[in-house]
Amino acid sequence: MSILIKNIKQLVQVHENSVTIVKGEDMKKLPIIENAYLYIQDDTIVEFGTMDFCKGIDAETIIDATGKIVLPSWCDSHTHIVYAGNRVPEFVDRINGMSYAEIANRGGGILNSAKQLQDTSEDDLYEQSIQRLDEMIAMGTGAVEIKTGYGLTVDAELKMLKVIKRIKQDSLAKIAPTLLAAHAIPSEYKGDKEAYINKIIKELIPKASALRVAKYIDVFCEEGYFSVEDTKKILETGKKHHLIPKIHVNQFNILGGVKLGVDYKALSVDHLEELNQDDIDALKSSHTMPVALPACSYFLGIPYTPARAIIDAGLPLAIATDYNPGSTPSGNMNFVVSSACIKLKMTPEEAINAATVNGAYAMGFSNMYGSITRGKKANIIITKPMDSYAQIPYEFAHNPIDTVIINGQLL
Repeated sequence: MSILIKNIKQLVQVHENSVTIVKGEDMKKLPIIENAYLYIQDDTIVEFGTMDFCKGIDAETIIDATGKIVLPSWCDSHTHIVYAGNRVPEFVDRINGMSYAEIANRGGGILNSAKQLQDTSEDDLYEQSIQRLDEMIAMGTGAVEIKTGYGLTVDAELKMLKVIKRIKQDSLAKIAPTLLAAHAIPSEYKGDKEAYINKIIKELIPKASALRVAKYIDVFCEEGYFSVEDTKKILETGKKHHLIPKIHVNQFNILGGVKLGVDYKALSVDHLEELNQDDIDALKSSHTMPVALPACSYFLGIPYTPARAIIDAGLPLAIATDYNPGSTPSGNMNFVVSSACIKLKMTPEEAINAATVNGAYAMGFSNMYGSITRGKKANIIITKPMDSYAQIPYEFAHNPIDTVIINGQLL
């Protein structure tokens, strides 16, 4: 299968040599080619350039992109899309004045989702989840991290991993599976958190490792959930089973989890709505990617990640949806790019870098995804006609997508 996209108004995020991470001032740079073409063979980007050099290229499929922008598909490095049902009643409760913590304390929140998931068959869970992923792909996302964490029993967490494995086999999107058993303390372990942590360490992680599905291990390091010491124990066991650390950290409180993530060479530390200078200094000496989740802040009405402080310190930043039933029931990366500009005060260039190359890095995929580079995978967005790529975040409530290509296949 070969595809030629010609007369591209702007070909965005173009790199002659593979770029795997973009930091600090470099995040303001977004290489583009005006009046360009892009040639795809099978699942790979083979050639690109200005239309002056497009003569003589034949392809089975030719797409005229006159007036349109072409860029790499979004790389969403933080989602929880394998879940059952929804939490609409809690949404209404928050409107009526209840806090996230109050809802959780009465058995809502993650525990509510866990109950629904435990009562849902694997096949039903798969159907609900693959539908969400298909909707994300249609909105321009080509690589997705999927976490467990709504099982909270050994059997239910393993069920989630099996569903993620089926999704990975069936979807064209690139999938990064993460074990997040330490997402909340199940109601039956209330008052005995240590027993649940031992269950994760001694039973769940070994069984999950034996399934050969999960690549990463994650912990919700937060007050009322898992402490820094708890997180350390779980990451230690995960590393023994060759699971790479990622951490939910600094969503509501600063506990020292960022430094712990750096010490354990976490691939990413995610949320960071609360951040101090010690956290920034720790990240400066690391290869750990900070990840902001602005749609979560929007939905919950909590502070936004201080993106300017992170980028201006010379650090990289990725952005992701946090798609989940409780705090971000949306997988729309176009909105995330917009909210990064509007609420995190990132430039369009910074936001697109954060949603492509750096998002891919936060999943360990940026050697093959996240930029228009010869030899990388052909995961491509073609927009509707627009003046420039900055129109994507500007028109925050519009769908900018005209065509999506995933793994070289026109959808």
